[in-house]
Amino acid sequence: MYNLKKVFSDCLPVIPIRGVIFLPGADVRVEVGREFSKNAVFESESNRDGYVVLVFQKNPEVLEPEFTDFYEVGLLARISVKIKLPNGNYKIKFEPLIRVKLNDLVAQEPFYLIDFTSIILEPENLDEEQVLLKMVSKEVLENANFLFRDSKAVLSSLKGGITSDKLCDLVAAEIRIPENDRIKYLLTNSINKRLQYLLEDIEKQKQLQSIESKINETVRKSTDQNQKEYYLREKMRAIQEELGDSKQEDAKKLLEQIEKSDMPPAVKEKALKELKRYEYLQPASSESSVVRTYLETLISIPWAKQTEDESDINVAIEKLESSHYGLEKVKERIIEYLSVKMLTGKNPQTILCLAGPPGVGKTSLAKSIAHALKREFVKTSLGGVHDEAEIRGHRRTYVGALPGRIINGMIKAKVTNPVFLIDEIDKLVMNERNDPSSALLEVLDPEQNQFFSDHYVEEDYDLSKVLFITTANYLQNIPAPLRDRMEVIELSSYTEIEKFYIARKFLVKKQVLNHGLEESRFEITDAAIRSIILDYTREAGVRQIERLLGSIVRKAIKEILINKVDKVKVTKDNLNKYLGKRLFKNNQVSNKDMIGVVTGLAYTQAGGDTLEVEATYYLGKNNLILTGNLGDVMKESAMAALSFVKTNAKRLGIKQEILDNNDFHIHVPEGAIPKDGPSAGVTIATALVSSMAKRKVNRYIGMTGEITLNGRVLPIGGLKEKAIAAVRRGLKEIIIPKENEKDVEDIPKEVRDKLVIHYATKIDDVLKIALVD
Repeated sequence: MYNLKKVFSDCLPVIPIRGVIFLPGADVRVEVGREFSKNAVFESESNRDGYVVLVFQKNPEVLEPEFTDFYEVGLLARISVKIKLPNGNYKIKFEPLIRVKLNDLVAQEPFYLIDFTSIILEPENLDEEQVLLKMVSKEVLENANFLFRDSKAVLSSLKGGITSDKLCDLVAAEIRIPENDRIKYLLTNSINKRLQYLLEDIEKQKQLQSIESKINETVRKSTDQNQKEYYLREKMRAIQEELGDSKQEDAKKLLEQIEKSDMPPAVKEKALKELKRYEYLQPASSESSVVRTYLETLISIPWAKQTEDESDINVAIEKLESSHYGLEKVKERIIEYLSVKMLTGKNPQTILCLAGPPGVGKTSLAKSIAHALKREFVKTSLGGVHDEAEIRGHRRTYVGALPGRIINGMIKAKVTNPVFLIDEIDKLVMNERNDPSSALLEVLDPEQNQFFSDHYVEEDYDLSKVLFITTANYLQNIPAPLRDRMEVIELSSYTEIEKFYIARKFLVKKQVLNHGLEESRFEITDAAIRSIILDYTREAGVRQIERLLGSIVRKAIKEILINKVDKVKVTKDNLNKYLGKRLFKNNQVSNKDMIGVVTGLAYTQAGGDTLEVEATYYLGKNNLILTGNLGDVMKESAMAALSFVKTNAKRLGIKQEILDNNDFHIHVPEGAIPKDGPSAGVTIATALVSSMAKRKVNRYIGMTGEITLNGRVLPIGGLKEKAIAAVRRGLKEIIIPKENEKDVEDIPKEVRDKLVIHYATKIDDVLKIALVD
């Protein structure tokens, strides 16, 4: 019907093709389903001798395309086979003949009818064509196995002889490229241009094949290695099971625990690496147990879990008040500290250091802070620690290595924000070889402790959420750099009044409860409690009182069981039945005023006390004799007092011959007890003046104050305790330095009401009040 070697134009029915590109000479099988395509097939078979034009849609999703939706070049084809399918569509085999240029869409109903013009080849540079054809043929022969979908058809056609035009179409139709790239072969009429396209696509496919080969080789090697490892691991597992020492289940459990933990990525990576190492180690080897212990440590460390803090400051205040009596200034400072913590949500930048004598409640205060904040509480004691490794841990190269006390404490707490009490920080042992306090510098510095490094863990650990509290008995034993990082809150010794209320409100109930005795079957009077405090104990805190109360309760239980009594009542009169004879004698006021005997007020670690200072003189060589187990500072105070008296002898009514021809003896009774401090200066001076001037001293007056050579009276400490001791002894008046007037408000009101307090700026003020004519 058509002469394909000449240019011609005609109108034929159209079959739009979607998603695939065909070229002349290809074997084309298409399922025709759209109604206008079916009508075009019927028209072609009926009136067009089976000829149709195959056009190619730019967008395969368009169901009813327009002329602009087609590429400008199509194929003149002839229907060779048509098969009807069960779904009503037709499977048709087309024979593409030549390229045609689409001119216009003549009709769309009931089928697409298009006006076209045939495209024939034009003469080109034959030499270039021959070179290009040779190059393409060579590439096809060398790389046919991966270039084409059907390499046999291409090779057989090439060996049987084929024109350049047909070779281009055949190779372009079979080469493995995307359909969008294949369209250029349909649209291009120039053979040389198509041959160049083929060389480019073949080179691209060769590069892709090279990359794919490398990837496949890598995968193959990896697969081979994995298979080898799997085989060896299975063989090892079988051997271990036969020997009865399989580690697979153990390793699996450790892996599950590692995955469930909140480890940071770097720590988890290290843990997984150690776990893999653990799997290969022999169970009987020491290294295996070392690695397992390390993994268990990493798993047990809290990395992210934390508790929620108490947000109501009033609740915190109530909890502190309910657990501690007195210590008002201390509790006030702690409440301020907690207020900042609750407001900011962060730990204050200072570390609290609770300093004071034993038994005054430092540890229990730290527990109360944890209770008030609803935090976990953990404690470690540094008493006797002499090695930095106790703080930072030992390196894993050492046999029996373990993490330090800080990490161990965090493991016990199980959260990242506990209250961590570091007890006895002043008892660290330091020498020229070891200084454990240096390791604590990082722990207690808020600027550094978020990157705390334990030698055993070998990874940074964040301690910034931990509320550290330290305790100490002697601040002077703490190195200056460490002390600088802490805010010191000093807890002085309890007064007798505070001890009484603590015993009455807390200790008696605690001991009765601890020993399983009903409260209704035991009673102890207030007088008995006061007697325990004054006659059986000498301490700053209340530990000995608690022990004695426990002893009384146990003896009461024994009495209830043996004598079949319903209730035991302990009074001051029968107290010696439970505790034996009194251990301490409390000084009482003398029955008369005396010369050379003055009552001084002293402060000890066990609280306040009174002591009598006696002075006398006798013929000698003007020497000063000091007895009574006095310390260096107290001896110097005595020397200063004597120098003042000698300097002002005439004004004080002392004869010069007394000073020139006598030795002076100062004695403080109870010589077995060491005594020291500067506050006895005015007492010694008053005793010397009384002795030399033959003037009596008012026995109801006690005094305290440091003296200078020119007679000034300097301030002292421990005024509250000294005032309580004065009342206990039966004194009615006390003389204190004028500069201590501000401290009078610290004295309990019930004590102040029983005393007349005099203020002195110089020794003359003291003598005027204390000496009687």
